[in-house]
Amino acid sequence: MRLLGALLFALGALCMTKPASAQMYDPRYPVCMRVYGELVGDRMDCIFMSMKECQAGAAGNPATCLVNPFYAPRPVRPGKPER
Repeated sequence: MRLLGALLFALGALCMTKPASAQMYDPRYPVCMRVYGELVGDRMDCIFMSMKECQAGAAGNPATCLVNPFYAPRPVRPGKPER
């Protein structure tokens, strides 16, 4: 009986956990669009290279553009030296 109780407890605890979510902010892009609404769902789209580009995409939608707090620009590689 104790084993059954422990098994049910473990199963209940397992059912209460939620899966890990993906990272909300894509560190490759400096600007994100936060989209609100029942029809399109709440989401964060980090796919913009400039605020102007994001604002053009947000026009007419329930959305806000913001700076990506996790943006990590790629390091600039030095070019070949000129001779």
